[in-house]
Amino acid sequence: MVLLRGAGRGRHQVHLTVLILATTTGYQIRSFGEAAEALGVRLLFGSDRCDQLDDPWWDGAIPIRFHEPRRSADAIASAAGARDLRGVIAVGDRPTLIAALVAERLRLPGNPPAAAMASRNKVTTRHALRQAGLRTPAFLSIPKTADIERLAPRIAFPSVVKPLALSGSRGVVRVDNAAELRAAVERLNAILEAPDVRAERDAAHDMIVIESFIPGREYAVEGLLTDGRFRPLAIFDKPDPLDGPFFEETIYVTPSRASDATQAHIIDAIARAADALGLRHGPVHAECRVNDEGVWVLEVAARPIGGLCSKALRFAGPPCISLEELLLRHAIGEDVSAFAREAEASAVMMIPIPRRGLYRGVDGLDAARAVPGVDDIRITAKPEAVVVPLPEGRSYLGFIFAHACDAADAERAVREAHVRLHFQIDRELPVI
Repeated sequence: MVLLRGAGRGRHQVHLTVLILATTTGYQIRSFGEAAEALGVRLLFGSDRCDQLDDPWWDGAIPIRFHEPRRSADAIASAAGARDLRGVIAVGDRPTLIAALVAERLRLPGNPPAAAMASRNKVTTRHALRQAGLRTPAFLSIPKTADIERLAPRIAFPSVVKPLALSGSRGVVRVDNAAELRAAVERLNAILEAPDVRAERDAAHDMIVIESFIPGREYAVEGLLTDGRFRPLAIFDKPDPLDGPFFEETIYVTPSRASDATQAHIIDAIARAADALGLRHGPVHAECRVNDEGVWVLEVAARPIGGLCSKALRFAGPPCISLEELLLRHAIGEDVSAFAREAEASAVMMIPIPRRGLYRGVDGLDAARAVPGVDDIRITAKPEAVVVPLPEGRSYLGFIFAHACDAADAERAVREAHVRLHFQIDRELPVI
């Protein structure tokens, strides 16, 4: 357990505790720490790390195993002991089931375990949304070892090949004919056999899903559930077309420039989708597409927006707070309905990896940071590390953040800053 000191806002000096479940490499952990310090809230961490090492990260985290959710929940419930644990927040997709189990065991507000499991599995999600009468693409779930030659005549093109339980568009490929389908399935199978994926020990990685491609504009929705009531926090436009063959997200901009009617339809569809999955309490990050037929919900995840993208969200109360502080306040039982997203528009660019290679560094940071509206640029790629683009990759070179009076100017700022950055990525040397 970490007791975060400092007067901060001084509102919770009784030291209420919130459990944060995350991978050891999560970007948001520091942001939650800063928010907890401001509030005077204690954080108890649970993360997937070796239980034979004596607190290697000096954060008092409880070592857990995401592939052993019930055993991990037992360990957390035992370690929490008599602490005044008020809430649980999962950072990332993999901890969501353990978070639900802990909440159930300790009688804390949270999601039912079955709902958390459903939100992580694309096929289970599709079935739930279809049963609820929501628009969902036609889909076929098959073992990754299935005979694609035999199945190809049943597939209508264009389609999208997806893993069931990977995030960040990893392994997602559009296919327009049988030859592309065979190549995409082979490529996805190689990803599912990668050591980091096999280490997850997730049975979902033995299956793949093929679903119809849905044309249209794509949006992301950040929201919050309180006892089953859904409240939207922000709708993000994704201004770059996401038509394939890969689906690398680059820019999020809020507030949305969609019509009021379209935004209302998006919010209604996401709320219905969350209810269809059985989600009840906590952060929600959802993705959808909109076309002439209406809103197509792609996913509803029981966790906040990932990576450093949360820095694009600030909420005015007063005071002006981060998404992480909003979630901590909600987790300890505060009414956060008075907080609304700030009036200024904001944008974040997830800097794409243009090609595979050895990352050496970046030039032009000062020029990029000088672009009007740019707040910050965070380069997260490590020098001398191998960087890999989608669909095999699972990360970005970094993030660009901007604020402006309107969404168009915020978008222009991150684009102009990106143009001024020059990344050095060398070819990998062959291993002899």
